[in-house]
Amino acid sequence: MGELSFVALGVVASVAGLVGGCGGDSVMFSNDHPRIYLQRNKDRLAAALSSGQPAAKRFKGAVDRWVAGEDVYNFSPWNAALIGQLTGDPKYCAAAIKSVDQQVRDAEMQVKGGNTPEVAGDSYLGVGNLIGNLALVYDWCAGALPGDRRAAWLTYADQAVYNVWNYQMAQWGGKPAMWSGWAIDDPSDNYYYSFMRATMLLGLAAHDETPRASGWLTEFQDKIHGELVPTFDKDLVGGGSREGTGYGVAMRDMFELYDFWAGSTGQRIADLTKHTRASMLSFIHQTVPTLDRIAPTGDQSRDSTASFFDYHRSYLQDLIALFPGDPVAPHAQALLANCSVPEMGSEFMFASDFLYANTNVAATALDGLGTAYYAPGIGELYARSGWDKHATWINLIAGPYTQSHAHQDQGSLLIYKDGWLAYDAVVESHSGLPQATTAHSVIRIVDGAGKTIEQGQTDQPRIVALHRGNGFLHAAADVTAVYQGKSLVQKVQREIVYLPPSAIVVYDRVTTTAGSQVFQLVTPASPQIGTPSSTLTASGHTLNVQRVSVPTGTTPSVYDFAASDPDHDFSAGFRLDETAPAGDNRFLHVLWIDSAAGAVTLSGSDGVTLTVGSQAVTVQFNRNSVGGSIMIGAQTTTLGTGVDTLPE
Repeated sequence: MGELSFVALGVVASVAGLVGGCGGDSVMFSNDHPRIYLQRNKDRLAAALSSGQPAAKRFKGAVDRWVAGEDVYNFSPWNAALIGQLTGDPKYCAAAIKSVDQQVRDAEMQVKGGNTPEVAGDSYLGVGNLIGNLALVYDWCAGALPGDRRAAWLTYADQAVYNVWNYQMAQWGGKPAMWSGWAIDDPSDNYYYSFMRATMLLGLAAHDETPRASGWLTEFQDKIHGELVPTFDKDLVGGGSREGTGYGVAMRDMFELYDFWAGSTGQRIADLTKHTRASMLSFIHQTVPTLDRIAPTGDQSRDSTASFFDYHRSYLQDLIALFPGDPVAPHAQALLANCSVPEMGSEFMFASDFLYANTNVAATALDGLGTAYYAPGIGELYARSGWDKHATWINLIAGPYTQSHAHQDQGSLLIYKDGWLAYDAVVESHSGLPQATTAHSVIRIVDGAGKTIEQGQTDQPRIVALHRGNGFLHAAADVTAVYQGKSLVQKVQREIVYLPPSAIVVYDRVTTTAGSQVFQLVTPASPQIGTPSSTLTASGHTLNVQRVSVPTGTTPSVYDFAASDPDHDFSAGFRLDETAPAGDNRFLHVLWIDSAAGAVTLSGSDGVTLTVGSQAVTVQFNRNSVGGSIMIGAQTTTLGTGVDTLPE
């Protein structure tokens, strides 16, 4: 079968031990296979295997089933190559080589027929998996790979990685194969991590064996230093991903690369940006108290319910492994020990439990961490009444909206206690993709023709006030910019005061010149509309929504997603709508769970008095500017702008 051909590529046998890095760094790469990861980790992994560590036994069992011919869903051949390295049994590398070689032969056949191979599909999204597998098997099974196939493997892999970064000059078999170049310069996009995986692993495996391979190491380091670190430091302060919690979990792939790079070179990429460690904290706070699901932010195409899955476990495992001595790591380990996925459920993920069992980090408890966390880079504020599984948890969204998988949810409020009470309608969708404002608990703006005004992508929406006081958390979000200067929309601000354990005062300032304004609360159960309160019961709790002060002419109603959605995307879910005419309006609500609050009465024109526990609380808001005051008992605190640093 013919080899792939492309411009200026051949396979060479020269040895180059030193490859220059970016910014003056130089890293010594091993000349001897295995080059990737095992020089610093083989003894640890071999000991886990020989001692019968449970995760090691499960992993080897899955590998043995695959080698024996069983169909193990989504199995990665490098898993077998790893066991081959640890046991010395040649059958594992034989099986891994056979699998990868079939990938290469299939690609050769496709190219010979004038087509592009599978690796180019979906804008090269799978290049990290396919070429990453090839590179690891090539490295870990180097002695068992026939010489003629080594050349074929590297020719194919080199062309794939070249095409990724040179999309306008991409070609297969001499035939132009230009593609879009999607995300090759966007470290906030999940595609980027796949591209980086292929580039790094191929460079490490074959840095002295093709003219271009050492260049892939330079490319990888240049991307890290010139794109990823500056972007993460500027845009992702506080950790997490602007793609949301669905596609954002793909960052685990990047965290794994940090570890594999350190294991191969001794260099710690993880320390180059504070984003890495911060992501451990942000993820812990994104996880709801029952530890079985995460905040359903952004597209959730794999599982619309955002239930805790192997990928989430892997995400946190990788971060614990990168920071085993950090004070947060034992808390993260406690989350993994007590969550709904205490071990990987899918065989194709067993490798993560094996590589990152993190037995050197003893779990403590989640209690002891701060109960509120703000990640400004992704615009997410999380707060909870405590770290027990029955705690109340809330989430206010206000931040940059810049990624295609993010939603029009600026200003949205989520509430959880033993289950959802106010959520993102994505949870009840078939697609996992409803992005419109109609699916979120926001103030929806409708123009004079009855058309909803969309929120547009911008990095301007933000939390402009955040203060933690004795018995309260105050936050204010200005999301006006998300309407991108439309003259109809002049002001959209949401201000909340969270009164633990389970009461929230919500004040909205909205100014529009035509149409209507709709206060929305998306809920899993149908709200029962009353005067002045609406109520709904879900997960064994009742959420009370009292209209303390709303614009004249406001009309409440209930929208049934399953019955009314024209696209039939929803199986359940409801939305409490309170529709008011356009104008310079203010909405003041108090939301509380069960009997967490009482005696709710209007105080002045823009304030409310209520009891929380045994204490009287009065919250006053400035009508035209962010801020106001809160009095709890006899203690009065002024609420103003400015964002405080919350304790970890």
